[in-house]
Amino acid sequence: MFEVVQDYSKGAAYVNGAYVPMSEAKIPVGDWGFVHSDVTYDVVHVWDGMFFRLEDHLDRFHRSLEGYRLRPPATREQMREILARCVALSGLREAFVAMISTRGVPRVYGSRRPSDCDNTFIAYACPWVDVISKAVQEKGAHLWVASMPRVSPLSVDPTFKNYSWRDFVRGLHEAHDHGYETAVLLDSAGFVTEGSGFNVFAVKGNVVMTPDRGALEGVTRRSVLDLCDELGLEGKIMPMRIEDLMEADEVFCSTTAGGVMPCARVGNATLGDNIMANDRPGPISLKIKALYWQKHKEGWHGTAVNYADPEHPLMAVKTAA
Repeated sequence: MFEVVQDYSKGAAYVNGAYVPMSEAKIPVGDWGFVHSDVTYDVVHVWDGMFFRLEDHLDRFHRSLEGYRLRPPATREQMREILARCVALSGLREAFVAMISTRGVPRVYGSRRPSDCDNTFIAYACPWVDVISKAVQEKGAHLWVASMPRVSPLSVDPTFKNYSWRDFVRGLHEAHDHGYETAVLLDSAGFVTEGSGFNVFAVKGNVVMTPDRGALEGVTRRSVLDLCDELGLEGKIMPMRIEDLMEADEVFCSTTAGGVMPCARVGNATLGDNIMANDRPGPISLKIKALYWQKHKEGWHGTAVNYADPEHPLMAVKTAA
C-alpha cells in the first residue's frame, strides 16, 4: 500500500481534530457559527517564517471566547501548537493564520439552547493576503465614508471579533459603486469607527489619532501606537468626527492582513492644502509603514516556525527590539 501524501501548498487546516488541505476544510451546515453567526475568531500573520505578536492575538482570542461564552476543546498551549503546525505543514513563509471557535451543532435537533451545542476549534494557514493590495498601497488607497452607520456596540461588541459584517459589506458595495477601494463607517452619532477588517488613523501635525469607540482593539493598531512613541509622534486614542478625517494631513489604515496601509483620499471632497490633496501617501504614513516592516525583519515580537519538524513547530519568541 502506498501512503497518500497530502498537498498543503495552498494552505493547511485543522478541523474536527485532524489536519487537512485547506480545500478539504468544512463545517456542517447546521453549525450555529454558520446559521446564526455564533462564532468568534482571530487572525495572526506569519512574515518571513515568524508569527507576529502571536501571544497578543491569543490574548484577544481568549477575551472574545469569554465574551461570547464559547469553550473550545483546546487549551491555549494546544492552540498555539495547532496554529504553528498548520503553518509548518503548508510551508508558507508569508501566511494569513486564523483561529476560530463556532458554537457547533445542537445535540438536540431544533434546540435553541446554546448549552446544547458542542463548541469547536478550527484553525488554518493560507497564503498571505492584503486587505488593500500592495499596488493600491503604493499610490495610496481611496477611502469612502459609508452612508450607513456601524452596528451599535450595544448590540454587537466590536472589541470581540465576529463575522457580523452586514454593515461592512454594505459599505464596501457603496465604496466600489463610487470607484473607491474600501470604506470606513461612522456610528449613529457621527463618530468615526473602523472599516471592514481594519482600524483607521488620521495625522494632524505631530498627532496620530485613532477612534476610541466602535472599533476593534487592533493588534496592528497597538503596534502603530508603539511606533509613534519611537518616532517622537503623539499617538492618541480619542473621539474622532468625520471632520478629523476630512481635515487631516494624512490618513492611513492598519490591519493584520496588510500592516500599515496609507490612504490618499477620503470621501469625495477636496481636502485643501495638505499632502492628501496631491492624491499621494503622506510622509508620516510612509515613515510608520517603513519602520513597521523594518522591525518585522529584525524579529520584533516574532515567534519562529520550525518548518523542519511539524511535530514540534514552534521555536523561540522574540520580544520588542
